[in-house]
Amino acid sequence: MSAIYILWLRELKRYVRSKAQIVASLGQPLLYLLVLGFGLGPVFQRAGNGSYLQFVAPGVISMTILFTAIFSGIAMLWDRQFGFLKETLVAPVSRMQIMIGRTLGGATVAIIQGTLILVICLIAGFRPHSWLALPIAGLFVVMIAIVFAALGTAIGSIIQDMQGFQLVMNFLVMPIFFLSGALFPLANLGVVMSVITRLDPLSYGVDGLRGALINNWHFSLAFDVALLAAIGAIFLSAGAYLFSRIEA
Repeated sequence: MSAIYILWLRELKRYVRSKAQIVASLGQPLLYLLVLGFGLGPVFQRAGNGSYLQFVAPGVISMTILFTAIFSGIAMLWDRQFGFLKETLVAPVSRMQIMIGRTLGGATVAIIQGTLILVICLIAGFRPHSWLALPIAGLFVVMIAIVFAALGTAIGSIIQDMQGFQLVMNFLVMPIFFLSGALFPLANLGVVMSVITRLDPLSYGVDGLRGALINNWHFSLAFDVALLAAIGAIFLSAGAYLFSRIEA
C-alpha cells in the first residue's frame, strides 16, 4: 500500500508543480465551452432544445477528464525516456501496486481538472437542475477518470515513442470524444451512428454526468453506472496485464 500511495502522491506533485500544464490544459475546454456554448446557443435554442450552454457543459467536463486521464498514462513515455520507469520497475514492489498507484494518481489529477472546469462552467452561467444531484455527478466524474486513466496506463505500456502518441490522439482519443455525444444529442441518430456511440465508453460517462447535472438522460442512471463499472474493470485488467509485461 505504501508504494501505491507514493506513486499516487508523485503524480499529484508533478501536476501541482507544473503551473503551465494547469493553465494550458484549461485552454481547449474553455474554447469549446465559450465558442460552442455561446456561438451555437441561438441555433440550439431555435431548434427547441433550450440552452446549449446547459447541454454542452457536462460534455466539456467529460472531455477535460478524458484528455487528462489519457495523458497521465501516456506520460509513461517520458518516464521511460528519462529512466524513472526503469528505476520503478526494478524496485522491490509488485507491478500491480505500481500500476494501481499510477492509475489512481492520473485519475485524481483528472478529477481535479474536471472540478476546475465545472467551477468555470458555473461562472459562465451553467446551473445544475438541483444542487443535491452534485454527489451523483461526482460519482460519474470519478468513474470516468478511473476508466480512462486505466486505458491510458494500458496504452502507455504499449507505445514506445511519440509517433505512437500521435496515432493514439488522432485515431483513438479524438474519436472517443467526438462520438460520445458530448457536443450533440444521442437521440434520433441513424442506425450506424447509434451503434458507434453505444460502443464508445465515454458516451455513458457523458450521459451520466449530463443526466445528473441537468436531468437529461439518454440511457439511465443504473445503466450508465453498470456499463462504466464493467468497462473500468476491463480496462484495469488490461492495463495490469500490459504493464506487467513491460521490460525493465
